[in-house]
Amino acid sequence: MTYTIDAYIILNDTIQSVGLKHLLHKFFNIEASIIEHISNAEIYESSTPTIYITSPDTYILNQDFFIPRRTRTIIITNTTSDDTNVINTTDDESTIIERLNAIIHTLSMPDNEKRQNTLSQREIDVLRLVAMGYINKEIADMLSISFNTVLTHRKNITAKLGIKSVSGLGFYAIMNGYISESDLKL
Repeated sequence: MTYTIDAYIILNDTIQSVGLKHLLHKFFNIEASIIEHISNAEIYESSTPTIYITSPDTYILNQDFFIPRRTRTIIITNTTSDDTNVINTTDDESTIIERLNAIIHTLSMPDNEKRQNTLSQREIDVLRLVAMGYINKEIADMLSISFNTVLTHRKNITAKLGIKSVSGLGFYAIMNGYISESDLKL
């Protein structure tokens, strides 16, 4: 399948960059640009859908750039994550291609279909507290809601995002600017 999408690969690892560029071209007919540093990036905003592929470190160091583009940013890491915008470098080729296809397909969806996955303000409040390390009882007390309501919100968050683990929710919350690293309980 051919997609009309701009792709920018912003990784410190040249081999990963070249490999991703090859996969995007071979399986999606997308010509990607490899950029060494975001500060030197010649990234042109256009009406064409754009994806950004980067590392967690680059994402965190350049949040001003990536947070407004979070739905179009793919994180390359060597850890497992339930987040659909995260690709594990240890996954096999077919899994990586499936993840890329899902993300690229999302870019081509109508806006009303994308909105079905958006969280309500109360779900964001619960997500923030879960990501910060609070347990359900503490969340209920902090938000002045019942324990069962917290469970319902967590169930809805999991259904909407497809993320089941607390660490995955934490990563999602950081990627989407709901919390910062300093908010995390150590």
